Amino acid sequence: MSDSFLPSMRVDGQVALITGAGRGIGKGCALALAEAGADVILMSRTESELDVVATQVEKLGQSAQKIVCDVSDGAAIRNHIGTIGHLDILVNNAGILRPSSLLDLSEDDLDTMLQVNCRGAVLVAQAAAEIMTRQGSGVIVNMSSTFGVNGRANNSVYSATKHFIEGFTKSTAIELAPFGIRVAAVGPTAIDTPLTHDRLNDPAIGGDLLSRIPMGRFGQISDVVGAVVFLASPAAALVSGTTLMVDGGWTAQ
Repeated sequence: MSDSFLPSMRVDGQVALITGAGRGIGKGCALALAEAGADVILMSRTESELDVVATQVEKLGQSAQKIVCDVSDGAAIRNHIGTIGHLDILVNNAGILRPSSLLDLSEDDLDTMLQVNCRGAVLVAQAAAEIMTRQGSGVIVNMSSTFGVNGRANNSVYSATKHFIEGFTKSTAIELAPFGIRVAAVGPTAIDTPLTHDRLNDPAIGGDLLSRIPMGRFGQISDVVGAVVFLASPAAALVSGTTLMVDGGWTAQ
């Protein structure tokens, strides 16, 4: 037994599934968990992106399994995740943002955000929880947002989907606790990624967002993955049913 009073943020020997793992925050989570000692299962719709991430994971000395799949495809999710023998960590990260005013919102944008952000999150969590309940242990980390706490004009449906994640996190944390499973969420502010960089550097968009962040900067992928690894690790052993905001103080206002 260790004499250390400092809980470990290592996840050595554990298996982590990350959705939306081909780019951005999902890719960062996969690499950070691999660096912390986990073998990873990478899920995305784009195989070429997964190939790149898998190579980087293997350079860190961990194994990487690839699953090319749309998270909103229930049959595919059940088939793929059903073949996983053991699963310690799920990072439920896949999501899509299509900004629009309510009056201009198309049915396609509405359906896409609901399918991926809500339906996909539930289907993946359900399949992962089936494995974890048999084990009697596991951690599910859902990806929320500042918009899951606050509202924002021209993002009504995206905000609604992230409020959904907040309620889903709380309720499943209560439901799954008797099985030794923790469920928590991370709530990032605007994060500077290759896909968002141009928008964040548009004064009309980025300027307004930045004005709402008391710490005066946009988030980096490293800010988010640190929170994810913490929640997945033994250091967060009593953290469940809550959201760790990574927002520079936005939601404190």
